[in-house]
Amino acid sequence: MAAAFKKFVPMFDRVLIQRLAAETKTKGGVLIPEKAQTKVQSGTVMAVGSGIKTDEGKLIPNDVKVGDQVLLPEFGGTKIVIEDQDYFLFREGDFLGKFEL
Repeated sequence: MAAAFKKFVPMFDRVLIQRLAAETKTKGGVLIPEKAQTKVQSGTVMAVGSGIKTDEGKLIPNDVKVGDQVLLPEFGGTKIVIEDQDYFLFREGDFLGKFEL
């Protein structure tokens, strides 16, 4: 899987995200039907663009790095399939926050 990310590099302030899997069981072990599962609003950063340039040409790097956990908006992002896996491309400014682990 790591080789796929060497082939795909997001441009500018875009970030490639893999959404975390939805909970399929409750803490008590009861299976949750697919329609009742909530949409996951967090994900892991898989690849990061170089950043955005100011009008003066200065590069402002992205604040997130590969491996960070981020809080995503409910809607948005562009779905991308790499090696049969679903990923989403977001602009860094779309993130609602970053989890400190």
